Amino acid sequence: MKCPYCSFDESKVIDSRPTDEGERIRRRRECLRCGKRFTTYEVIETVPVVVIKKDKSREAFDRNKLLNGLLRACEKRPVSLATLEEVVDEIEANLQNSLDREVPSSLIGTYAMDKLRDIDEVAYVRFASVYRQFKDINSFMEELSRIKSAKENQTQK
Repeated sequence: MKCPYCSFDESKVIDSRPTDEGERIRRRRECLRCGKRFTTYEVIETVPVVVIKKDKSREAFDRNKLLNGLLRACEKRPVSLATLEEVVDEIEANLQNSLDREVPSSLIGTYAMDKLRDIDEVAYVRFASVYRQFKDINSFMEELSRIKSAKENQTQK
């Protein structure tokens, strides 16, 4: 591991412990040349998930892109960043745990909408309006009607 201060290639590990999530290992290191200490994180290397977009082009899954879309949908809504990061973590875990290394973007959008529906209805409608690209007010109203009838069915149970 290269020292961030002097770029020397050798360091010793002083302390090692798992992070809160248990998915990374935090290592405290000391450079053998300059003696300065720095922290590194060790992560399990995963096989990348490739997203097949609507135009059939492919790109690597980018969790920040998904998080930014969710943030835009939840703008000025009472949804915490921690909640959205949990949603992204869950979606990413679903993608990593599936046997498919290539997934359509529509699947990711569906996962996101399913999570948002349970968190905040307004954010769900915002995300759905961009994701589903409603052509007119009627298609938008149909989606709102579906949400309303589903909510009424839940309250009747």
